[in-house]
Amino acid sequence: MDYRIVEKSAFRVIGKAIQVTVKDGENLRKIPEFWQQCDEDGTIEALLAYGKGQNLLGMCTDMQPGEDHFTYLIAVEALSETAPNDFVARTVPASTWAVFPSVGPLPDAIQNVWKHIYQEWFPTSGYQHADGPELEVYMNGDTTAEDYRCEVWIPVMKK
Repeated sequence: MDYRIVEKSAFRVIGKAIQVTVKDGENLRKIPEFWQQCDEDGTIEALLAYGKGQNLLGMCTDMQPGEDHFTYLIAVEALSETAPNDFVARTVPASTWAVFPSVGPLPDAIQNVWKHIYQEWFPTSGYQHADGPELEVYMNGDTTAEDYRCEVWIPVMKK
């Protein structure tokens, strides 16, 4: 599986959050619906105005071992420490990240990358999940195109 290891300092994000569960694949349905809603209601456009760049982040956080629910944020790397009304701010700790490319139309392409990370890469990689949120990094482009590129960032440490 194609990946690279990246060191990144701590940074702040601002975003809009929902609670989801993995039970019955709810997260695979609710997260794409959340993206669509945030696109339609202007949330994404508003977030981009507060971000350092044009990349959007999907962030899985507040995950607890043995629990089946987590918080998912649509976010941007923040220009300031505080979040405007209707948004939340979080600090992403400094981490070593395994970064996996995803190529293809969303959401199928990135959902397949997630599956391969947990079913194939972690069991054979010599790495384990480190404490911290998981990120999806979405670049500008046509998310329905066969050549659309985005990335999954997982905090890791050597076993």
